Amino acid sequence: MSGRAQPLVVGAGPAGIRAAQALVAAGLRPLVVDEAPACGGQIYRQRLVPDERSARALYGSEARKAESLHRDFDALSGRIDYWPQALLWNLRDGVADIAVAGESRSIAYDGLILATGATDRILPLPGWTLPGVFTLGGAQVALKAQGCAIGSRVVFVGTGPLLYLVAWQYMKAGVAVAAVLDAAPFSAKFAMLRGLTLFPAVVARGMRFVAELRLRGVAIHSGVENVRFEGDDAVSGVAWTQAGRTHRLACDGVGYGLALRSETQAADLAGCAFRFDARDRAWLPQRDAAGRSSVRHVYLAGDGAGIAGADAAERAGERAALALCEDRHLPYSPQRAAVLDAERARIDRFRDVLEAAFPYPAHWAAGIADETLLCRCEEIRTGEARDAIDRFDIVEINRLKAVSRVGMGRCQGRICAGAAAELLAVQTGRSLDSVGRLRAQAPLKPVPLVLTPAPRETEAAE
Repeated sequence: MSGRAQPLVVGAGPAGIRAAQALVAAGLRPLVVDEAPACGGQIYRQRLVPDERSARALYGSEARKAESLHRDFDALSGRIDYWPQALLWNLRDGVADIAVAGESRSIAYDGLILATGATDRILPLPGWTLPGVFTLGGAQVALKAQGCAIGSRVVFVGTGPLLYLVAWQYMKAGVAVAAVLDAAPFSAKFAMLRGLTLFPAVVARGMRFVAELRLRGVAIHSGVENVRFEGDDAVSGVAWTQAGRTHRLACDGVGYGLALRSETQAADLAGCAFRFDARDRAWLPQRDAAGRSSVRHVYLAGDGAGIAGADAAERAGERAALALCEDRHLPYSPQRAAVLDAERARIDRFRDVLEAAFPYPAHWAAGIADETLLCRCEEIRTGEARDAIDRFDIVEINRLKAVSRVGMGRCQGRICAGAAAELLAVQTGRSLDSVGRLRAQAPLKPVPLVLTPAPRETEAAE
């Protein structure tokens, strides 16, 4: 035993699992912390209640990958320390503050791999806070982990590959899917043809999802605009315009999302430098091809550093672990690193294809009605934010937060920051990158008012 502190891996999704596996192979004993009760992340989330669904029913064509990841992580038992249902709420000077089992533990780490994943990206729409309106990820959690649907007649709204995947999963589970409303125009889907040379199986799978939805009678509408969710005490329908005509559809559940956004708050607290990524329309922590951030011994992997999907996350997790081993002067395989780099580069090119096929509807921000809630935590309406922007000549998002309280709630801007930035850019006639990003602060997420301080752990055996 060297007496050095353990490497810390934050997140037990595809990136975190492969990172832990590579660290163990190098003779290290990492600490893996994750908010979920079981490994797998969002895409390979494990069920929380007993049911009779097979892995195939739960994960579809990704069942083998899901089972492989779960099995490989289980095989690490005894060679890693694993804290499920643990919340990383602060990072400072090489120490992580983690809330677990009613205690706040301060852990000194030697090497930090952040595999924090992503959450849904949305723009506020009329009625988006009605009961029965879920994000696409939330709808997926309900189905996978809890074995229940968000409604008996569901409409899925937004854009991105996840839109069709979740709709297909609900249809396969026996739920009546009333329609899929895609903000992207139908013509954009021809961009997928460019993906055939990169990942023909993925393109074919997406085409199969659409074909099966149509065969089951699910209406698919492209190029939708002016979407609003209707209802009094709960959602009862969706209205939208398409080619200048207004449409309405009754439903009791809605899944809504405009692709994904990276969870970057932990990287911010770790001191990482950020850069604006035009493709993701977001500020992302800087990293090199190996996953090294601008901070020594802090590594970034998976969708938390840029949206690329589960396959890329697996490779990025392993690659970041190899970089950590290299920096520790431990044996590692440069050949394997080169293979991972090439595979990730190919996936990145495919991400360009997906972005062209499912473009973000940036023009929606200009049309958000003043009475629509922008920040649901602080109950700030869009008109109030616009008024603050004009009255105080605001051109930077942290200033907007200080004046209007947008982003000051318990989600710390995870839900509203992207929309607020889009709104600020439109209102001031500036580019999205010029309005800046919300700065993270501890605690990253709400923690219990009473947390028992645990003795500080400064060292752990490798």
